Amino acid sequence: MRRVALHSLGCKLNYAETSALGNQFLREGFEIVDFGLPADVHVINTCSVTARADQECRQVIRRALRTSPESYIIVTGCYAQLEPHEVASIEGVDLVLGSAEKFTLFDLAGDMLKLSCARVHVAEIAEATTFGPAFTTQAGGRTRAFLKVQDGCDYSCSFCTIPMARGSSRSQPIEACVSQARMLAGQGYREIVLTGVNIGDYGRKSSTGLVDLLMALRHVERLDRIRISSIEPNLLTPEILELVGANLLFCKHFHVPLQSGCDEVLHRMRRRYQTADYARLIHRIRETLPHSGIGADVIVGFPGETESQFDQTYAFLQDLPVTYLHVFTYSERPNTPAAVLSGSVSPRERSRRNTMLRTLGEKKRQVFLESLKGKSLKVLLESDVDEGNRYGFTDSYARVGVPEEGTEENTIVDARIREVRGGFCLGEMEET
Repeated sequence: MRRVALHSLGCKLNYAETSALGNQFLREGFEIVDFGLPADVHVINTCSVTARADQECRQVIRRALRTSPESYIIVTGCYAQLEPHEVASIEGVDLVLGSAEKFTLFDLAGDMLKLSCARVHVAEIAEATTFGPAFTTQAGGRTRAFLKVQDGCDYSCSFCTIPMARGSSRSQPIEACVSQARMLAGQGYREIVLTGVNIGDYGRKSSTGLVDLLMALRHVERLDRIRISSIEPNLLTPEILELVGANLLFCKHFHVPLQSGCDEVLHRMRRRYQTADYARLIHRIRETLPHSGIGADVIVGFPGETESQFDQTYAFLQDLPVTYLHVFTYSERPNTPAAVLSGSVSPRERSRRNTMLRTLGEKKRQVFLESLKGKSLKVLLESDVDEGNRYGFTDSYARVGVPEEGTEENTIVDARIREVRGGFCLGEMEET
């Protein structure tokens, strides 16, 4: 039996698609092995959000070749779509597939035997209009699954390559999403994470919306949790908040990209809100769902970001009741409007600002976890075991460990939080 190893870089959406590709290989009689083990075929699903992501992709390709020099190397994803010939020039790559081609892999790969030079199948991104397989069965063991409900983006943020890599916004019909959610629940998954490039835009072109999808998913039997992935602040509506607050099925966890706490920088980024709008939303979440987890993305070192403007961002976040931060250092991306803006921030200063915000984010996470001490919370346990504790996550996305003895993966337990240690909690199980 031929063996395939798959590797995904970047967002949850990529992980969902990589799992779908894995299912195709299983149907074709392949055995899936862990990346890092010898394999006849390697599939690498790439990201291209930053220059570092591109660099990581090249490192992964070379790592695969060190493991299996004669392996057939397939590279797809955003980096492959944006820079196909650059990817093809990497020694050892055999096949480069764009966003519109990744799910027709077996029609394009032939016998998957090593080639002397790479073949490239990358159409213009306007041709990426299909949806493709939409769920993963490999997230968090048998506890969480990613369900892709939306792809592409119609926004025009000045720093972002995603519309060029994934095409225009499109959504999977509600009926198909519900059907796949039922299948995942039937396979034993307790939690589904709804994913997409711009998930808040779900259904806009078919006169439906994310609220309609959430309401339909409420009726899926044997499902304990539904988690919404990153959602734009201008698309997180009062109706969504009301529905999430009124139903125990929906996780009280929101990841809301901010990018900058300075209105001038937000304008140059072409974001669709101002800081006052963002602050009102975060305070509304906190008032409506006081114990929810709230995350924010922030970019530091955007062209023209002065020290004073960064200080505005720091002060804005310091006063905002978010519970964690994902901090990104700005990276120039070819063919984006931001790449030609004046006022480049030095790499050293970008790194300093990144460190400051990461430290602030760690403090905010610590404050949030400390607020959970003494509370009894439901924890979905996973396969992660360390130093006698089995770990899982609350619906607010706090990582909690409980004594391993007598526990099982993919079970929900009641745990009273007794200690905060670094970025996680320790608790004792209670009788249900």
